[in-house]
Amino acid sequence: MTSGLIAQLVIYMVVLLLAISAHEAAHAWMSYKFGDDTARLLGRITLNPVAHIDPIGTLLIPIASFIFAHMGGLPVALIGWGKPTPANVMVSIAGILANLTLASIALILLHLAYYLHLLGEGAVLASVEEPVVLFLFTALTLNVSLAVDGSKVLWTILPDSMKPALEALERFGFIILLLLMQTGFFGKIFAPVWRVIIYLLPAAAFPTLIKLLGS
Repeated sequence: MTSGLIAQLVIYMVVLLLAISAHEAAHAWMSYKFGDDTARLLGRITLNPVAHIDPIGTLLIPIASFIFAHMGGLPVALIGWGKPTPANVMVSIAGILANLTLASIALILLHLAYYLHLLGEGAVLASVEEPVVLFLFTALTLNVSLAVDGSKVLWTILPDSMKPALEALERFGFIILLLLMQTGFFGKIFAPVWRVIIYLLPAAAFPTLIKLLGS
C-alpha cells in the first residue's frame, strides 16, 4: 500500500511540474510576442521547471494545496506591450491553452493505447498498465484543473473603479482558495467538468482507474 502511494505521489509530482512549466512558458512566450522580453531574458520560455518553481515551493510539491503559494509568478512589464489590454488577455489565455493542449494529448494517448491494444489484458504493455493509466489520467485531470487563469482577463474587462478590489482579492487569493476548498465549493463548481472527463475516458480504462483510485 505504501509503495503504491509513493508511486502515485511521484507520478503526480512529475505531471504537476510539467503542467506548471507549460503554463508559465506559454505565458512567457506570448508576452514576448507582444513585445515584452522580460520573461525571455530571465529564461522563462522553457519547460524546465527550475525556471518556474520557487525552490521552497518545489520541496512542498507533495502537498498539492501549497504549490500555488510558491510558484514563481511570471514577470512581465506592461510598458513593453504595444497594446496592453489585448496583450494581457492573450498572455492569460496562452497558459489556459497550454494546459488544455496537454490534457487533450493525454486523453488521445489513453484512447490510442487501448485502441491499439497496447494496454489491457494480454496487451503489449499490460505489465505497466497501472502506472501508464495513472500518469495519463493525472495529466488529463491536473491540466484541466490548472486551466483556470482568468483573473487577468477579468482585470482587463473590469472598469478602473473595480480593479483595486480585484487586486486586493488576489493578494489574499491563496487563503480564499483554501477556505473554498474546505467548504466543498470547488467540488460543486467543477462537478460538470469531471462528468465530461469521465464521459470522454475510454471504457476499457475504468477497471484500472477504479482499482487505482477507488470507486
